[in-house]
Amino acid sequence: MKQARRICLVLMGLTSQWVQADWPQFRGLNSSGRSAESEIVTEFGPGENELWSLETPLGHSSPIVHGSQVFLTGFDKEQKILSILGVDRMNGLVAWQRNFQPSEFEKGHPSFNPASSTPACDGEVVVAYFGSYGLVACDCAGEVLWERKMPVPKSYAGNATSPIIVGDLVYLYRANYVDHFLMAVDKRSGEVVWKVDQDEPFDAELACTACPIVVGDQLIVHSARSVQSYELLTGKRRWLAKCATTATSTPIVIGEEVIVAAWNKMGEPSLRPPFPEYGKLLRENDQNQDGLIQREELPTLWIFHRPEGVEAPQNGATVRFRFADKNGNGAISSGEWETSIQELNAYRDTYKTHGMIAIPLNSRGIVDSDNIRVLETKSIPEVPSPISDDSYLYFIKNGGVLTCLEPESGRRIYRGRTSGRGTHYASPIIAGSYLVTTSGDGILSVIELGSELKVVASNEMREAVYATPAVKDGTLYVRTHRRLFAFAKTESRP
Repeated sequence: MKQARRICLVLMGLTSQWVQADWPQFRGLNSSGRSAESEIVTEFGPGENELWSLETPLGHSSPIVHGSQVFLTGFDKEQKILSILGVDRMNGLVAWQRNFQPSEFEKGHPSFNPASSTPACDGEVVVAYFGSYGLVACDCAGEVLWERKMPVPKSYAGNATSPIIVGDLVYLYRANYVDHFLMAVDKRSGEVVWKVDQDEPFDAELACTACPIVVGDQLIVHSARSVQSYELLTGKRRWLAKCATTATSTPIVIGEEVIVAAWNKMGEPSLRPPFPEYGKLLRENDQNQDGLIQREELPTLWIFHRPEGVEAPQNGATVRFRFADKNGNGAISSGEWETSIQELNAYRDTYKTHGMIAIPLNSRGIVDSDNIRVLETKSIPEVPSPISDDSYLYFIKNGGVLTCLEPESGRRIYRGRTSGRGTHYASPIIAGSYLVTTSGDGILSVIELGSELKVVASNEMREAVYATPAVKDGTLYVRTHRRLFAFAKTESRP
């Protein structure tokens, strides 16, 4: 009876979550990226349709909205603190700020910030995750309820996964070298209800930014090398679908399928340039004509590259001289180069799964690859999550390349450029009849939903934006590196 009551409470929590119009977690209700708003302001920016703005601590966490407050996290390197902020929606004033002091700050990718994880709120509890500190919870007035400290994680990219609240439980997925697990804790006490250690291997290039979602009694997780389903209350795994991935894309649900962007860290096969044969390498680079390749003679050879070039300068890993110089004598011979090419090609071949994939929700056990639909293999986003308006599936990648698919067939409706170029870390959102995309250089493109790419407005924030926007009551909340903005039509109020 107790178990049944808890299930009922969880499902009631889910129902109430979908009924309310708040934006309670990363990408809003169930991380879908969709707002219940009928319309939003399309033209905005500093000084244009601006209700208020607030200088904030540095951070990449997305704003969330519940009731009369906006919540976000921040990072202050000088004061050596991490913080949760509660901001009044009416005037943009900080209602409260709670600080936490870690023993050290987590390191990560140059684009990473120790306050990259988005908090969650259900009107009773505000919960936030900091890789450098752990999981913490406050009430909506800012009083700390509990802390569950965790060791500082180690990874190349950094931990930016976001927690969710469903009923009485808080769920968190965490992946790194130090520990790798999925867990549920009581939202009022922080006590662990269940915890599942992950046995998937973790390597340096993997990221962990995906947020779990809930479908019925299933908890869906995009993990280090797979997509998995667990029972909400017990943590018992229901199914697992393997895929090579960086675990950056938060899943969405269309019909009876889970949709995930499985971005391969080796990129699309077409973006993997061939390695030159040794003779060609000598002809073009052997400056001293000694029949060997010295360190200073080895050109930059990409294991894979991004086609956006200067718009996204962070290319894939390069072939390192010390890797090819097998005997360590300071020069690469023909035999060493041939061995290196074989090893590098074998390395690239271990990462084959790449694409926008669809997995049946009713799966069981290990999902056979024949039961996984690959909808698209081109222009798959590295970080941003996909989104759907029920008619079409949309996703955006570096360079501002937006793709629209028919989800049932995988038929491409269009592919084109938005007004925002360069890197894209924020995920698109839908509000009213518009899709909003956000580029890292701070360009928010407002695009009309439908079968044609129609950019109706291009809005410049004049500062980098890595955080996904939030929407509530016709107001759009945008976080730049240093400020939080509230935008609405001038006659509108929050």
